[in-house]
Amino acid sequence: MKTLDAFEKDILTAYETGELKSTSPSKADLAKFKAAATATFIKDKRINIRLSSPDLMDIQARALEEGIPYQTFIASILHKYAAGRLFEKPSSLRSSGAAQKRADTAESARSRLSRGG
Repeated sequence: MKTLDAFEKDILTAYETGELKSTSPSKADLAKFKAAATATFIKDKRINIRLSSPDLMDIQARALEEGIPYQTFIASILHKYAAGRLFEKPSSLRSSGAAQKRADTAESARSRLSRGG
């Protein structure tokens, strides 16, 4: 067995002497967490996309590493991106006119969607 460092020994001692106490969330907190989880995972829309075979194989391999179905993995990536928690790595290349046009098109699409048309 691995030897414990000083921090781990302090935690073990505190646990064994009863200094550490388990805390349970209140019923109100549990209800709030449940509502947030439910809202996050409601899947009421279906889409179809076409992917290249190599991209799909890479996605399936990543999902297998994560231990989740690949469709759940794709939905998770899309959710993180839509929520602003997933970013593309900045390119070391200078920004091209085509890249700016794609960004402008995406912004225009978001604007149309927010207006409902």
